[in-house]
Amino acid sequence: MPISADYRPDARLENSGLVLFDRVAAADFPQTVLRYRNERAAGSVGLADLSDDEWIAHFGRFTPLPGNQTGPLALRYHGHQFRHYNPDLGDGRGFLFAQMQDDRNRLLDLGTKGSGTTPWSRGGDGRLTLKGGVREVLATALLEALGVNTSKSFSLIETGESLRRYDEPSPTRAAVLVRLSHSHIRFGTFERLAYHNETEAMTALVRYAADNYYPELIDLHGADLTHTLFDAVVTKTAELTTQWMCAGFVHGVLNTDNMSLTGESFDYGPYRFLPHYEPGFVAAYFDEGGLYAYARQPDAVFWNLTQLARCLSLIGDSQPLIDSLNAFTDRYSVAMAQTFCRRLNITPQGIEHDTPLMQAAFRGLGAMKTPGSFEGFFFDWFGGEASQTRALNGPRAGAYAQQKAAEFRHLIAGYSTSAPEKLAHPLFAQNEPVTLLYDEIEALWKPIAENDDWSLFYEKLAEIERYRTALGLIEQT
Repeated sequence: MPISADYRPDARLENSGLVLFDRVAAADFPQTVLRYRNERAAGSVGLADLSDDEWIAHFGRFTPLPGNQTGPLALRYHGHQFRHYNPDLGDGRGFLFAQMQDDRNRLLDLGTKGSGTTPWSRGGDGRLTLKGGVREVLATALLEALGVNTSKSFSLIETGESLRRYDEPSPTRAAVLVRLSHSHIRFGTFERLAYHNETEAMTALVRYAADNYYPELIDLHGADLTHTLFDAVVTKTAELTTQWMCAGFVHGVLNTDNMSLTGESFDYGPYRFLPHYEPGFVAAYFDEGGLYAYARQPDAVFWNLTQLARCLSLIGDSQPLIDSLNAFTDRYSVAMAQTFCRRLNITPQGIEHDTPLMQAAFRGLGAMKTPGSFEGFFFDWFGGEASQTRALNGPRAGAYAQQKAAEFRHLIAGYSTSAPEKLAHPLFAQNEPVTLLYDEIEALWKPIAENDDWSLFYEKLAEIERYRTALGLIEQT
């Protein structure tokens, strides 16, 4: 492969001495057809110069990248799944493929999904459906556009296999996905160490995480590193949760093994974007009790943080961990108001002002039941009062004229636009935002399934990219 000066391999986990993984081999797929490559993400880690053949060799056949890991590493972890502890988890259809530094000198991981069986496959085939891969590519693209700290879908390659699944028409096509993320260290990684009472390993993992993901903590001389790390994770995770809520995103499976130590959203299975504001909306059909419903996501995250604190109490003082845990609600409230204002492109005025505005907005949203109205609200009022004429003449004007929206209209008048120049983007001359509702995904999947026609998929990605550019939200990842 052409070696770019921007490619900086850095296989830290493999060389860390931490016993957190098993060495595995990738599946030998019958074919490899490149369906998606993330050029922007590839550029950030110095891999944009790869030809398609070289890309497939590395991300479909998993030939090691130069100077990087010697082979794939399936990570070990446990987890609470719907609050039931499961000690039989781990990377069952994925592995850590490589680590490298990006153009901001941060350590990043390339991990897989659908790359074959591992010791943790639990009888599964280790594969990913092509539709599942398509859904994840779309989810990460839109979440990034909406300012959510998310993993990036790096590559999607169809593998020529037929899979049988009980929850979708079978046989169905298979794929292997590669995602770029900050870390594959999960809350469940700590749960496994706690389960086995491996306190020395946990102490070493805390040091590894602080060194590589929170280097600012190392300068806190005399501080309890276990506590300061947890405190930082609480803040990052609270911020992430507000980003989901303001994107109208429902993760679907907020288990502890799906929570990252770096406060990064990842692993998109039965996710949904809200068609309209509905606190009890559930993404996963098997979440019969609504444990991970839209409005219950902050509670689910807090519960997961509690499990992480419990694990860390084996090596650190409990009271500081409890204090940080109890700070979650206040940090979430502050971050929620800030995230809400950022999504509306208005300048925050402080939580005492921003919270009433936000509450009035959600009361108004409660009266809007048309598909796409959740994202439509943020699109219509992007820029605050500067967009009032646009909002009151758009397709949702009737809802904004109702009494339930009167308080919001009054309060938003007191806010200035953060970046008025953004409103000049041609996208805001449209009536509708870019959305990714269930029916939209089904509509673009149908021609792929029936005629191998990918045009709607690529068109949707292009629309999302234009939306990302127009919104210009602060990039989190």
